Amino acid sequence: MQKGLFDLWIVAPIVILLTFSLAVLQSLVPQEFPQHGFYIAIALLTFVLVSSVDYRMLRIFSPAFYVTALLFLITTFIFGQVTRGSIRWIAIGPLTIQASELAKPLMILTLAYFAERFDLRQTKLLLGYIALLVIPLLLVLKQPDLGSALVLGAVGIMIAIGRGVSLRFLGMLLGGAVLLLPGFLKLLAPYQRERLSSFIDPYSDPLGSGYSVIQSVIAVGSGQLFGRGLGHGTQSQLRFLPERHSDFIFAALAEELGFIGAAIVLFCYLALLMRLIKIAKSSPDLFGSLITVGVFTMITFQVAVNIGMNVGLIPITGITLPLISSGGSSLIATAVSLGLVQSVGRRIKPEVSIEIH
Repeated sequence: MQKGLFDLWIVAPIVILLTFSLAVLQSLVPQEFPQHGFYIAIALLTFVLVSSVDYRMLRIFSPAFYVTALLFLITTFIFGQVTRGSIRWIAIGPLTIQASELAKPLMILTLAYFAERFDLRQTKLLLGYIALLVIPLLLVLKQPDLGSALVLGAVGIMIAIGRGVSLRFLGMLLGGAVLLLPGFLKLLAPYQRERLSSFIDPYSDPLGSGYSVIQSVIAVGSGQLFGRGLGHGTQSQLRFLPERHSDFIFAALAEELGFIGAAIVLFCYLALLMRLIKIAKSSPDLFGSLITVGVFTMITFQVAVNIGMNVGLIPITGITLPLISSGGSSLIATAVSLGLVQSVGRRIKPEVSIEIH
């Protein structure tokens, strides 16, 4: 892998996905286009700045990153706005910040640092790692934000696996989590329980809890091969499709740009994720590798869950589609995360080929 300023296999998918985001959001919510364009500009600048920082220098700041993540989440309960029964956003003038999104890259750095410094194959140290993860995870669940909690949990598990924790032990932990599942379900907000029931049988309440799933599947199917064209979707433009600019933007995209547009988006994600795998394997140290594993997991999980719920394969969890859904916090968090990976990639020594005469 060549050491350069920017990796084309990271930058190109980002630019293409952001272009799709701008085009679709201009079609769906033109009044929000200027603000979204501003967020994209900030996200790109953030990506450039973070990628220019040597990620190895961030080790010493990991405890501060963890405290910052906790402060973000705690501050949400003090100054946050209540929207649809959830406390997830902090208003600062005309802007709103979603703390759980900004906590994701901070937690990736924290968990990667802890996993590099301590041998997680030792039970006591692994329990410390789990405690480090559980505290912010519980704060996110309290908001409640099940989607972000699932992302953090997946990131924590994959970083532990990347550090060498046995799958058998993690299987035992997951088995214990399954036993606690009935109690966990009781902690879910009423709307979250409705989402689970609507996933099983959306047509049992087609105008209520099952409405979003049904409209999303209709939108995806109606796009066919080439789509109805930007601005000409029926489900999205006539507002049958809820949250068309965020949670269900993939359904809106598939309706207006068809299978071809959706396939290009999926290819961009695949190219980006394949590059992340290569960087994780080639990283000059364990810290960089674990950071990349965390970012890979975060993006993979969000893409899989968002698209899965858009096509009716996964219950609705409120997870946005990285680099495409509207939302400044999500864009900036993703930009920071990918900037960290770019920083790791820039410090991989170029491969040297030796010719034998």
